[in-house]
Amino acid sequence: MNERTTVRLPKDLLNRAKRKAAAQGRTLTSLIEEGLRAVTAESRKAAKRVLPPVSRAVGGPMPGIDLADLSALQEMDDVSYLARMKRFK
Repeated sequence: MNERTTVRLPKDLLNRAKRKAAAQGRTLTSLIEEGLRAVTAESRKAAKRVLPPVSRAVGGPMPGIDLADLSALQEMDDVSYLARMKRFK
């Protein structure tokens, strides 16, 4: 059973909706109903959360990398940065 309700809309939005409905040869009610169905369907889809994959990788740093030697890590980072910057020349 259909129900009646009052909806307050900005005048310009209502005018655009009326013109769109008339251009499509349909009622304003059917246009609003379609919009509400689309919005409510999206929220149902968005409610299903998809979690990102979890890595099952094992191990540690690559061979030869000592995490306790901060100066060596900084030097490797600097060398990597310089290599990336050479590509832009």
